[in-house]
Amino acid sequence: MDTHFTVTPRFATKMLEKALRLYTPSLSEKPMAEFLADKCDDLGFEDIQIDEVGNVIAKKGSGTPKIMLCGHMDVVPGKVKVRKEGDSLYGRGASDAKAPLMAMLFAAASIQNNNGTIIFVGAVDEEGNATGIKNLVKKEMGVDYAVFGEPSGIKQVTIAYKGRLAINLKVTVEDSSHASAPWLSKNAILESMIFARELKEKLEENQEDRTKGMLLTATMTEVKGGTSHNVTPKECETTFDIRIPVDMNCKSVEQKIANLVKEISKKREVEAFYSILDETEPFEAAHNSPLVRAFTLGVMDVEHTRPKLIRKTGTGDMNVLGTQWSIPVVTYGPGDPHEAHTIDEKVSIDEYLRGIEILKKMLQHLKRLHDRKMQ
Repeated sequence: MDTHFTVTPRFATKMLEKALRLYTPSLSEKPMAEFLADKCDDLGFEDIQIDEVGNVIAKKGSGTPKIMLCGHMDVVPGKVKVRKEGDSLYGRGASDAKAPLMAMLFAAASIQNNNGTIIFVGAVDEEGNATGIKNLVKKEMGVDYAVFGEPSGIKQVTIAYKGRLAINLKVTVEDSSHASAPWLSKNAILESMIFARELKEKLEENQEDRTKGMLLTATMTEVKGGTSHNVTPKECETTFDIRIPVDMNCKSVEQKIANLVKEISKKREVEAFYSILDETEPFEAAHNSPLVRAFTLGVMDVEHTRPKLIRKTGTGDMNVLGTQWSIPVVTYGPGDPHEAHTIDEKVSIDEYLRGIEILKKMLQHLKRLHDRKMQ
């Protein structure tokens, strides 16, 4: 076993291309897991395992600190022809998130013993229900820092994600009537629309001075109602996806929803019932943590410019882990976030290769900053 295998830019590019040829929608990640386990073996990782839900976990290096580099192996549905055109590499998952994942793998491979311990993870189902990450946080892993691989662009470090509440709202009226005599009863779909608009307006009010990253948004994403083309509907269900900024929490927003549902249903004289489908707390990493500083230095080494620390409007795996383990966590990776999920997804090969270098430098800085903090 040769642990001093040098990863050349050509090899790193070829491996990313191979990874893109494996089409791995959520919960069909097995070929990618086997490919990664195989590569980890070639690159001198130890304790390589595929856990009970399908995550790949492998260890490299030894000593402190213990750093988790975690990317996801699944992609959204829809194939994209894998090909190289100039500096662009096309393929489903090119930016979200196989380039970040492979960049982490090759950065981790560079770690020698006593320079810190890297736990490399290829997670399943990030685009679905986060089965992979939810299983991971249940393990006692003693990790000091974690980095999630998502396309942020190499000059940006994501330090915050919004939280998310998904709710189902069911509005029921007393009766239905024939569509030719609609005045005989209330219409549940119509009432739902009025209800939904008011709920949205009230949840989103008084935010004029906030930036997009700090906005609470309530978005209606699904509507189900009606039983027949000529009968007025008696019930209607709507789904809301509510994104919560880092200075709020799920509980306070839930409280507000409960009060509003009561208030609006009383005013409209309809029956309304809501249930919570999903809740994820918002998360923000401490800006002065050794992890954020190590990234700043790593980007400066390679790009000669300070990275921008950004707050994303989405919700990521980092929320789940950061909240559960209370450790510094950031999200980072090569790739343009606007390429994610597109019909002709691509990544810049040059950016991917520079991303590997930045991650390597970051790991060196983090070792030094962590040890100094511990003295």
